[in-house]
Amino acid sequence: MAHQIPDDGTLLPLMEEFYTIQGEGYNTGKAAYFIRLGGCDVGCHWCDVKESWDAELHPLTAADTIVSNAALHPAKAVVVTGGEPLIYNLDYLTHNLHEKGIKTFIETSGAYPLSGDWDWICLSPKKFKAPTPNVAECAHELKVIVFNKSDFEWAEYHAKMVSPDCKLYLQPEWSKSKEMTPLIVDYVKENPQWEISLQTHKYLNIP
Repeated sequence: MAHQIPDDGTLLPLMEEFYTIQGEGYNTGKAAYFIRLGGCDVGCHWCDVKESWDAELHPLTAADTIVSNAALHPAKAVVVTGGEPLIYNLDYLTHNLHEKGIKTFIETSGAYPLSGDWDWICLSPKKFKAPTPNVAECAHELKVIVFNKSDFEWAEYHAKMVSPDCKLYLQPEWSKSKEMTPLIVDYVKENPQWEISLQTHKYLNIP
């Protein structure tokens, strides 16, 4: 039987939830509770969590239960990721996290309209489905995955979509890191408005 996901966001397809250290971007090194929602139609061929794509594989879970689980941990910060979390209405989830004094971060491709109340929005646009303008305008952080040389030009295109205060990051795709990292280093030296993001959780061997 197909999931019947309510429009009010009180039930969400939960792939996994875990307490760890943020590994990428601006908040690297900070403890956070991760909520990974199932469901994504963006379809990046290099995605390292392809098992998240089919929402039907992941149990519908009460948002209240997710909030209660997050509140058990010392770090009062939650990262909502996927999949593509903005497929769903996240107003209810973020409201109740804030009621518990928990900060809300999201990692999104921006392919769907923004819902939820966020303390930090990381926009990681993908070529397969363009971000919506309202997400780009609200982003605190633009994180572009560099898989090949053409991605630098693509990154600059999206940098024009975000606000002047948005942090700009280039991150080597993990399987191409040996090839792309030296190019990113040279690019950032020539274009210092950008910074380098690394997947430090993979080096640390943590979730």
